[in-house]
Amino acid sequence: MEIRTENVNSIVILSLKGRLDINTHAQLEAELNNLATAGQAKVLIDFKDLEYISSAGLRVLLTAAKQFKKINGTIALAALAPTVRQVFEISGFTSLFPLYASREEALAKIK
Repeated sequence: MEIRTENVNSIVILSLKGRLDINTHAQLEAELNNLATAGQAKVLIDFKDLEYISSAGLRVLLTAAKQFKKINGTIALAALAPTVRQVFEISGFTSLFPLYASREEALAKIK
């Protein structure tokens, strides 16, 4: 999995590409831990190029959501592919994160 990081108007955007699973989850976990530790309150994860997410990936997101709540931060998710969105719906994760159809919509609403 590749993670590209950008900063737009004090929002850190993590663009994921590939598969978020048992073999790659530690990479995202480390990135989110670093952001939370640094006090970065607004994070947008762009799923546009993510092909697959496993339970290991969901666990990373759940743990990160708890960390960001402690610092009054938020993690928003954008551009989930239909198969990835289905995993979020089945697991009940759609109620845990703000979900947006596109990165642009998310940036407009997160401000």
